[in-house]
Amino acid sequence: MREVKQTEDRFLASDVFEEKSHTFPPPNGKGAIREEASDIAIYHKCDVAVIGGGPAGCAAAYAAAKAGADVTLLERYNCLGGLSTGGLVMWIDRMTDWDGRHVIQGFAREFIDRMPPEGVAGPPKADWGSKDEAKAQYWGQRTSAFHGVVCWAPTLDPEVMKLNAQEMLIGAGVRLVFHAWAARPVVEDGKATGVVFESKMGRTALMAKVVVDTTGDGDVFARAGAGFDDDIEEGDVHHSMNTGFVIGGVDMDRWLAFRRDEPDQFSDFMARGRESMGFFQAPYVSWRNDIALFLGPRQSGLSALDVDDMTEVEIRSHRFMKTHCEFFRKNAPGFENAYMLQSASQLGVRHTRRLVGVGRIERKNWGSGKPVADEVGVSPSVSPKFPIVSVPYGSLAPRNLDGLLAAGRHVSCDANSHGFMREIPQCWLTGHAAGVGAAVAANRGIAPREVDVAEVRKILRAQGAFLHDDAEVEAAAKTAEAAPAE
Repeated sequence: MREVKQTEDRFLASDVFEEKSHTFPPPNGKGAIREEASDIAIYHKCDVAVIGGGPAGCAAAYAAAKAGADVTLLERYNCLGGLSTGGLVMWIDRMTDWDGRHVIQGFAREFIDRMPPEGVAGPPKADWGSKDEAKAQYWGQRTSAFHGVVCWAPTLDPEVMKLNAQEMLIGAGVRLVFHAWAARPVVEDGKATGVVFESKMGRTALMAKVVVDTTGDGDVFARAGAGFDDDIEEGDVHHSMNTGFVIGGVDMDRWLAFRRDEPDQFSDFMARGRESMGFFQAPYVSWRNDIALFLGPRQSGLSALDVDDMTEVEIRSHRFMKTHCEFFRKNAPGFENAYMLQSASQLGVRHTRRLVGVGRIERKNWGSGKPVADEVGVSPSVSPKFPIVSVPYGSLAPRNLDGLLAAGRHVSCDANSHGFMREIPQCWLTGHAAGVGAAVAANRGIAPREVDVAEVRKILRAQGAFLHDDAEVEAAAKTAEAAPAE
């Protein structure tokens, strides 16, 4: 077990457990079979095909449709929202900078504004950016304050999120296709022109002028031949996996008071949990006081691109749910009447592949605070030591594949920057930008890499996105043009 501590380069403290043994022996398959060649029926043709209905996919589809494109979204599960709903990652993380300024807006803000008040738990706007010790302590226990600063990082009702996303997209004119798994991309002359997908109808094709890969793992762009990185920051929580779960019948206020007011007893409780179960995780708050959220135990050393590893994580996680519920019910204040409520339908994956893009978000640039020449979004940084981070359009565009943009946790960035660019608000941000970029490319009949970023920024701003002033971006562009080539 490794303990990941909060530092200036990461804000999340957690235990990460590594155990590579498997419940089942390795599969015994050898050799190969040949699949017969066959014609594949075209299911539908559209301007923009969005593959994956997680946070990035929802934002991309909505933004592209609002920008005038005919959009189809393909989703393998039965709902929208990805890990924020099916994965029970209902803690939405920070959308404000360290001064309380709301920097991730656009689709993200509209989505939350449409949520009913009873489905949203988080600090009032007046407290965003507050450094008041009492407020920071209170909201810190509720995942909305970090480094002593209150942030806008709400927890949302996952079932309401599913419906909210669904109705937003349908209202925007997006065609939804659930229970459909993209099996492979369609590539013609180095350009992605659609995907072949599997469903109860068999193998059919969805064709588009522009494809947006929001699978989270880069499944489409990787299989289409685009370059990707898969290195990780060793020891960081962000490369681990788990299946989240929620436990009902609890009193989280009592639990939080115990954790705050009795630190010695809490430390003893955690030590007994680790000794008793090995893999152990403390709960997070949810949107309700009577429901506890568990986003762990976080398991390292297994790959989300290996079906046997993924199976192992699921088996362990469902066992963890039972053992955690029993241990907390017997030993934790506020959990005396706890019961297993729900486990996530989606595996909690944090990292697999990252696009090799025309541009890249890099750790070395965190400290500049200046916009990049092709900025399409602004992200909070990981600590008050750093200013906000400018997100380039080039981080969404493959270096060596036409007809496709990528958004979500697999955007082009280094391993360190991935720690925050994979979060749900950043997925909304990059999805929003990719959707607008895809719509502009489809509407104008040009490649996604050839769009005028100024036009993309104009549409993004009209759709409510937060961006640096155009004059600052134009100055950055002139500086970049004058700089010698590396």
